[in-house]
Amino acid sequence: MDLFNYSRRETSEVNIGATPLGGANPIRIQSMTNTATQDTEASVAQVKRIVDAGGEYVRLTAQGIKEAENLMNINAALRQDGYMVPLVADIHFNPKVADVAALYVEKVRINPGNYVDAARTFKHLEYTDEEYAKELQKIRDRFVPFLNICKENHTAIRIGVNHGSLSDRIMSRYGDTPEGMVESCMEFLRICVEEHFMDVVISIKASNTVVMVRTVRLLVATMEKEGMQFPLHLGVTEAGDGEDGRIKSALGIGALLTDGLGDTIRVSLSEAPEAEIPVARKLADYIVQRANHPYIPGAVAPGFNYTAPARRETHAVHNIGGGQLPVVIAARIGGNEPLSVEEMDFNPQFMPDYVYVGRQMPKASTTTAEEPSSTQFIVDADLWQGQANTWPAFKGDQMPFLSACPATLKFLFITYMGLNEEALACLKYHPEVVLVAQSNHPNRLGEQRALVHQLMCEGLKNPVVFFQHYAEKEIEDLQIKAAADMGALVFDGFCDGIFLFNQTSDISSKVIDATAFNILQAGRLRTSKTEYISCPGCGRTLYDLTQTIARIKTATSHLKGLKIGIMGCIVNGPGEMADADYGYVGAGRGKISLYKQKECIEKNIPEEEAVEKLIELIKKNGDWKEE
Repeated sequence: MDLFNYSRRETSEVNIGATPLGGANPIRIQSMTNTATQDTEASVAQVKRIVDAGGEYVRLTAQGIKEAENLMNINAALRQDGYMVPLVADIHFNPKVADVAALYVEKVRINPGNYVDAARTFKHLEYTDEEYAKELQKIRDRFVPFLNICKENHTAIRIGVNHGSLSDRIMSRYGDTPEGMVESCMEFLRICVEEHFMDVVISIKASNTVVMVRTVRLLVATMEKEGMQFPLHLGVTEAGDGEDGRIKSALGIGALLTDGLGDTIRVSLSEAPEAEIPVARKLADYIVQRANHPYIPGAVAPGFNYTAPARRETHAVHNIGGGQLPVVIAARIGGNEPLSVEEMDFNPQFMPDYVYVGRQMPKASTTTAEEPSSTQFIVDADLWQGQANTWPAFKGDQMPFLSACPATLKFLFITYMGLNEEALACLKYHPEVVLVAQSNHPNRLGEQRALVHQLMCEGLKNPVVFFQHYAEKEIEDLQIKAAADMGALVFDGFCDGIFLFNQTSDISSKVIDATAFNILQAGRLRTSKTEYISCPGCGRTLYDLTQTIARIKTATSHLKGLKIGIMGCIVNGPGEMADADYGYVGAGRGKISLYKQKECIEKNIPEEEAVEKLIELIKKNGDWKEE
């Protein structure tokens, strides 16, 4: 794999109805219904809305035999109206349902965590090697007949591993690790290869973007070692709604797409399914447009571990680098007139660490409001030398400034091609310089990545802040592109800070600041607000998910640093919420169970009482703060 130059991974082609996947085919876009699968009319109508929005595959849940059988009626109704979209059945807990569904849809998704293994209970199980081999034989004995049904009916399958539903068997032997997730998938893939069944797609997902990206990278490396080229379905589970869902999805999925990984994507939003399609399309289109870009002559640094990267070692310069949280730099440039702090229009929740003001020092405050003590201003180097030499920070783009200026914190804007012998030699004598990596290359991610690898090759430990500039008119476009460009840099361990800039006035400075902070939170680098792990809902969801998420957010959005899981059902709920502080999980029609991490605290609470009960639980455990 070339870390600096974009090209898609070579994969085998999978036949899924009349819409093949992988190989030379474009990246496919898909979504999932949230209607009851036994409700033919509602399901057909929603599938149509997804297809009309641009969806190329549509998944429906099948909890039991009745739902699986009704897929025949849904399929027939769609074909009658001229909708030829391939349908995918989503199966959990009951392999018999998968056997039935394979008769009526173009693809069946099975979950290795609960296909044969019992539902996850977080119990530690001890196996001898012989006993473990017998468990694998149980999988084979049940899985091969299903593959034969799929062969006879030309039905493809997706082996869909979820971090939230790993079996107790896998957890007991491998722990809650990427290695365990990959092995859960490989157990099934090896059987497919042995049975010469190749119409297989793989997904391996998590709500934690770090886990999701590392696991997919490891899966691809493992498949390569075993000679497998199966295509990949990418997604971040329980990404949430609004800006959270878009940024988290673009960060995780985008980090993999930029490395050429991924043949179909689903952006899982806690919104109407058809709303997912344009977001996924924008993300895919933004990445693939860099194909055939000018070559970037990067070299991978010795010791860099792509499948399990550690944070790059850097010198701490003030509050940047070292083991400190990544910083956020914002721009507030007032044209010909300097701005006061009030005119800069900050959101106290997303207060940047540094504010670049160009050649205009902020003017005196017009009120009693004072400049936040934690924020410093950055001015251009010539202004610093001429009249602002009491200021602690400046930016420059020429090497002579580095030696001439006595400031203890200096920001140097630099490109990969500008990192020449003179620059490298100068940086060795100036560890107090923070590099601001910028790029105008069509594959800016590749160039910025190459810059950091070059620093590592030279043994330089200057912190690196990534400057990402855009000219977007729509907030969603900025969120998707910025998150996608930062994804691999975040997960590679290279990010000491982010400087996000938008050239148009269509998007407010406060929104740009919030986007930068949200990118860092989505990458698990810095927490600035409450985090919600909420699923998109499906036919298993038996309460109003959208309204519930809104109510919970209204009540708890001030609880900075707290993670709250909001799940429609138990498929991934307890597992994904092992990473959350509190969980709200659908237990039945209109019934909710509440969790404290992995432990179920109260079951079958009436939906109308559950949000208040959740607040009581948070207060009882001392995690509640008044606004």
